Amino acid sequence: MFVRGEATILHADVDSFYASVEQRDDPGLRGRPVIVGAGVVLAASYEAKAYGVRTPMGGALARRLCPDAVVGPPRMDAYGEASKALFEVFDDTTPFVEGLSIDEAFLDVGGLRRISGTPTEIAARLRRDVLERVGLPVSVGVARTKFLAKVASGVAKPDGLLVVPTDGELEFLHRLPVEALWGVGPVTATKLRDRSITTVGQVARLGEARLVRMLGRAAGRHLHALAHNRDPRPVQVGRRRHSMGSQRALGRRPRSAEALDADVVALVDRLARRLRAAHRVCRTVVLRLRFDDFSRATRSHTLPQATAHTETILSTARGLLAMALPMIRARGITLVGVTLGSLQDDRVIQLALPFGRPRAHAVDPALDEVRDRFGSAAIARAVLLGRDHGPSVPLLPD
Repeated sequence: MFVRGEATILHADVDSFYASVEQRDDPGLRGRPVIVGAGVVLAASYEAKAYGVRTPMGGALARRLCPDAVVGPPRMDAYGEASKALFEVFDDTTPFVEGLSIDEAFLDVGGLRRISGTPTEIAARLRRDVLERVGLPVSVGVARTKFLAKVASGVAKPDGLLVVPTDGELEFLHRLPVEALWGVGPVTATKLRDRSITTVGQVARLGEARLVRMLGRAAGRHLHALAHNRDPRPVQVGRRRHSMGSQRALGRRPRSAEALDADVVALVDRLARRLRAAHRVCRTVVLRLRFDDFSRATRSHTLPQATAHTETILSTARGLLAMALPMIRARGITLVGVTLGSLQDDRVIQLALPFGRPRAHAVDPALDEVRDRFGSAAIARAVLLGRDHGPSVPLLPD
């Protein structure tokens, strides 16, 4: 499969985005440890990270680790505006931009040499432009593949630029820890480290067949390819999501079944509204849980027909939550999330008998119109009154 011969893919990622915006807007915070989020850490400046503060750590633990930190609530409107300004710089750099989140993107600068210079020159100019126009530090990795560019930007943090030369790719990659490979989470990392496999180079030397026996066909082949920097994926402009999700960090305090149900209701209401605004429908509903010991579990259900109807999605999510309650009671819970998968365009779905929309489905667009006109808090379910379900995080267009 084709991989270009020159390093022309950039991965740009703002350093500690929320915390950097806070330090930008309040000069008195610059150089000081900053934590965004009181109950749960949503972001931490590098000064706070030096004390061991991480996301999504509980706020009490974070303050014990870094008692001098300045702790403040999130300002989602400010982060959304900063993200728009950031992507304006990206779009001015190249027409080939693939957003990953509100603060990071891949950029393909191949073919711009005569107009804008070498990829390294473009990357350096990009960092200057983001700092001057947006006021934020951004780290950039430059490589032949998307995978390696993202790894390079991570190594370059904070506020750095790293270009991986084509003749030094494997030398750079193979000395990194196994966690640098996409798809190596805590479970896979433990399997590898239990076998004294700690670096990407050791993964590369195992051979595909052994990795498949160890991790399964899909994971084994995937990691073998990445360990040899085989990633032919191009930068895709306008790529639509395959799924959309939302989550709520709960801290370590006990949570009743009624409170968890309200959390799920709030998440589904938010996601279903996003789904309809994007003219999408879903077939899979996934409930995601994180427990007191930071282990995780997911429960999913596939619907017989694709839908964007809130009540259909909510009843499915509630059913998944009911099945998970015994496990939650035994292990505690620190995070609950809902993901909608198998997304399709709502204009091309197969109609199901009986034709025509049930009258109950008319409620959703009516509620959407009220919230669009008067704000998200203009109308709410009774179960959500008086409850704080966290800020609405800014997102890339769906």
